[in-house]
Amino acid sequence: MNTKWVEDELKVIKEKGLYRQLKTIETPPEPRIKIRGKELLLLSSNNYLGLASDDRLIQSAVEVLQSFGVGSGGARLTTGNTIWHDQLEKRVATFKKAESALLFSSGYLANVGVLSSVAGEGDVILSDELNHASIVDGCRLSKAKTIIYHHKSMNDLEEKLRMTSVFKKKFIVTDGVFSMDGDLAPLPEIVALARKYNAYVIVDDAHGTGVLGEHGRGTAEHFNLEHEIDLMIGTFSKAVGTEGAYVAGKEVWIQYLRNKARSFIFQTAMAPSIAAATITSIDIIEQNQHLRQHLLRLGKMLRKQLKLLGFRVDDGITPIIPVIIGEAKLAVEFAKELEEQGIFAPAIRPPTVPIGQSRIRISLMASHTEEQIGEVIEVFQRVGQSLGVIR
Repeated sequence: MNTKWVEDELKVIKEKGLYRQLKTIETPPEPRIKIRGKELLLLSSNNYLGLASDDRLIQSAVEVLQSFGVGSGGARLTTGNTIWHDQLEKRVATFKKAESALLFSSGYLANVGVLSSVAGEGDVILSDELNHASIVDGCRLSKAKTIIYHHKSMNDLEEKLRMTSVFKKKFIVTDGVFSMDGDLAPLPEIVALARKYNAYVIVDDAHGTGVLGEHGRGTAEHFNLEHEIDLMIGTFSKAVGTEGAYVAGKEVWIQYLRNKARSFIFQTAMAPSIAAATITSIDIIEQNQHLRQHLLRLGKMLRKQLKLLGFRVDDGITPIIPVIIGEAKLAVEFAKELEEQGIFAPAIRPPTVPIGQSRIRISLMASHTEEQIGEVIEVFQRVGQSLGVIR
């Protein structure tokens, strides 16, 4: 078969500075990693609390590996359900102050499964324009009408809610913490509008869970709204340090999703060892505040210093710090220079972010030190000046 069209498309992607290649990391996701034998300071991991290589999680996983084996062997509704899956769902529900919870094998599957199940023909989903791709795809797979509202604009959201009286059910869906900008959704205002216009609220708290709130329960705890969100979705693959995802809410919602969500029904269950490690991680997150406090302190320090140097950095409180470079090719060059000088922080380009908004997305870990933050500031200053991004 003719593949010239594939080659032509790849050529266009390369010319736009959007060509992607895999970088192979040869070490655990700790502050210092190795790529092709070179030691680099890792500045782009979602392992926010540094728990992915924590000995306590590893020990929990090893013990269950030895007793339950490697894989789950099937979907949860057939042969893949174990005591560890049941225990993790109960632990998540307690952690999230919810009646019940349901596990998914990834955050992507959770968002797609929830949205395509709860919203149907004759319904409407109002979605923030900067929501994650998995939310976008979940909206597309549902048979509901999707209406996009301007990023965090409550005036626009309310204006569009006023036009939804013809729909049977209304859903407002938003990221809790937006993954590319690190900013928080205005949940108090969203909840107020939802109650005013009789809409359900669904929050993807992938980047808030473990990071925000006194006990690390996420964005809803941060805003003291834990009992006001209808469905809370999140992943274990970020601050929790393992993999898989959850949906938490009232028992009736979980029963419904267990019977309707195709990405739950037909997915292979996560490995029992991962479920066990996740329980251990949630215990650590809930009982220890110092990891979050250190992480947020590092983020505040780095934001302040980058802004003083003249970089385009928005205000925020999360460990996600986007440094806006502009054009994709310049962002790629910036990332390349960072790597040459010992820092691994890949460029984020369209379609992940809007055209002209390419960036270096810094994401810090609690395992970083203040000395390493000082190193980051020095390298960013040198690279920024050499490429004309700052004076």
